[in-house]
Amino acid sequence: MPPATPSGAHQMRFTTLDRAQRVRFRRAVTLMLMTLVLPGSAQLVSGNRRTGRIALRTWATLVVLGLGTLVASFFFHGVAFWAGTNTMVLQGLRIALMVLAVGWAYLFVDAWRLGQPLSLRRQHRLAIVGVNGFLCFSVAGALLFGAHVVGVQRDFMISMFGNGTAVGAHQGRYNVLLMGGDAGAGRWGLRPDSMTVASIDAETGKTVLISLPRNMQNFPFAEGSVMAEQFPDGFDEEGMYLNGLATWALDHAALFKGSKNPGVDATIQGVEGITGLKMNYWAMVNLEGFKDLVDAVGGVELNVRQKIPVGLPSDSFFHYIEPGKRTLNGADTLWFARARYDSDDYSRMARQKCVMGAMLQQVSPQTAVTNFQKIARASEAMVSTDIPRGEVDTFVDLALKARNQKIATLSLVPPMINTANPDIALVQQKVAAAIARAEGVKPPAQETAEAAPAEEAPPTEAPATDAPAEETPAAKPSPPAPVAPQSVTGGSVGSMAEGYAANESEDLGAVC
Repeated sequence: MPPATPSGAHQMRFTTLDRAQRVRFRRAVTLMLMTLVLPGSAQLVSGNRRTGRIALRTWATLVVLGLGTLVASFFFHGVAFWAGTNTMVLQGLRIALMVLAVGWAYLFVDAWRLGQPLSLRRQHRLAIVGVNGFLCFSVAGALLFGAHVVGVQRDFMISMFGNGTAVGAHQGRYNVLLMGGDAGAGRWGLRPDSMTVASIDAETGKTVLISLPRNMQNFPFAEGSVMAEQFPDGFDEEGMYLNGLATWALDHAALFKGSKNPGVDATIQGVEGITGLKMNYWAMVNLEGFKDLVDAVGGVELNVRQKIPVGLPSDSFFHYIEPGKRTLNGADTLWFARARYDSDDYSRMARQKCVMGAMLQQVSPQTAVTNFQKIARASEAMVSTDIPRGEVDTFVDLALKARNQKIATLSLVPPMINTANPDIALVQQKVAAAIARAEGVKPPAQETAEAAPAEEAPPTEAPATDAPAEETPAAKPSPPAPVAPQSVTGGSVGSMAEGYAANESEDLGAVC
């Protein structure tokens, strides 16, 4: 019979084994945490040192590049915009993130192996597997999701923007023709429902929105253009308006040799002839798809001044957007911008400007990042444009600058302009004056003279009197003239007869 083991010795042996198990468990956890903080450090301490050195050097290089990019982006925003819009950079980043995800996952698995899990107790072994699995899938999953987002951005850049040649600013400004049209078979891009020129200062981002009514007639075209050759005396085609240029051009596409978008080209030639501005680029907005973009950013807040109908009374979904500050979803925002029931075209143009201004001010970079995939999907279905990919970073930078500036507006509508027989000299004078005011330059002399109040007659000399000066009737101040309240028609301040405030303003936000 073997001698009995003293109970003290048994207890000491159990305590020693337990302490050793806890040390091994802590060591295994430490190796995984080291891999999380400094990838490769676990291998450098307990495994293949060559693998550890490669991983640590790679990690150090990535950290330096990342910090350098952040610092450069902080001082030069264009660096981040360039990196975020360059498809080659995006593809390289996407591949790098995927490789990093696989490599980091391998380091976690190797750190688990170095922790000698088979030497641990069952509960410690299960805990180590759980911790390792959580860290491995969390880090690799985050990196793979980042690669997916980068891929979405790259696909968006490829599908949205082309490889066209960049066009320099004209007289220090980029002029972009924004057109809105209905989606649907045979309609996309044919008859623009709205036309607005965004004239943007190439340095400051200061923007002037110049809207043209779709029913303008008898206007000239840019000199030397195809349309000018066909209509040397102006567009006097019977029964057709400015928004019909696209249809006319598609019916005569042979005249526009080599053009991918003859309808757009004809419209641009008309807009240039009317405004006197040279267009850099164009963008066609699918108005039905616009509501998806509004929904993607969580809606837009608008000041609804009067009940706006959604649909027609015969529609099953017909209702009114009630007055007040409202956060509207995509469908209601679209109707706010387009409704003409109980309204008119010029009120609608004013409301469309308010929507543009609100979107620019309210869609922050944070909103864009958090809703990126939704915005990208909505934008691909919403916009067609000839802005080249190489210019996107420039316009993103200008858009961020424009958010901190007042947006000026000008609409070439009655009562200022007769759309049936427009005074083109007056139109171009008004356009030049609006841009000059936006740039802080004194408007042309003609505009100043036209806008200046009539000069008051010089005061006549008062007869001599012994009365104190304050008792002289001429010295008493006249009471202030009463201020007429602004009318609201069709949901916009003003009326067609007197002009809508949002259609001509130096601060769009103040009148919306």
